[in-house]
Amino acid sequence: MSDGEEPTSPVVAAAEEVEVSGDSSAGKGQMSVLDALKGALKMSLIHDGLARGLREASKVLDRGEAHMCVLNEGCEEEAYKKLVIALCGENKIPLIKVPDGKQLGEWAGQIDREGNARKVVNCSCVAVKDWGEDSQERTILMNYFKTEQ
Repeated sequence: MSDGEEPTSPVVAAAEEVEVSGDSSAGKGQMSVLDALKGALKMSLIHDGLARGLREASKVLDRGEAHMCVLNEGCEEEAYKKLVIALCGENKIPLIKVPDGKQLGEWAGQIDREGNARKVVNCSCVAVKDWGEDSQERTILMNYFKTEQ
């Protein structure tokens, strides 16, 4: 590093952080990133590929087994958020931040036979350790991660 260069933070440089809002769309007629995230989490849940909560997610993130992590930006515990961001940065795992924990809990929570969410609770962190089947949602997310680098 030369004298004119500033050191970059390893967490920010290594982690792929993405904030997703309700109006982020990929274009007319295409699926938004938010919809793709919802579908990918549902597919992973069906295939038992989600690590939900800090305990499960931190284990998967620490071992580098996660394909992606989703963090509730509204989480009030700063140490919780810092840990998840640091683990993602250390292992170069893409991180998406969503604004609503209740919505994340709906996407990653229990589903009934019809595929509808039930017993929805607030969720702060979800790590995807198995995508399940190859799907359009997964492809959209992977392309989104590549374009955000």
